[in-house]
Amino acid sequence: QVQPVESGGGLVQAGGSLRLSCAAPGNLFRTADLGWYRQAPGKQRELVAFITSGGSTMYADFVKGRFVISRDNAENTVYLQMNSLKPEDTAGYYCNVFRRLWPAYDYWGQGTQVTVSS
Repeated sequence: QVQPVESGGGLVQAGGSLRLSCAAPGNLFRTADLGWYRQAPGKQRELVAFITSGGSTMYADFVKGRFVISRDNAENTVYLQMNSLKPEDTAGYYCNVFRRLWPAYDYWGQGTQVTVSS
């Protein structure tokens, strides 16, 4: 199995919080960079947050101050803590496990749905 597995999606009210998890194969996780993406109906897939193998993070402007990405190398898991959720955050959320340096790889999960009601 090389596909990451996302979990933690669900239905929440605006202003609420949700924590997404993504588990990846242990032999790939430690040296991988990790990204969370989302895709809403009628929109392109977009980067939400990114964390490198060294722990450096980057966030899309629309989630800065609301979302936090983190990783637990011992558990081979990357998290996305989502706070102050808005209806426009409604989307499928996808985990990306990748390396840009040799040996390069790029794996995607099948997504977990987040729905935020107004």
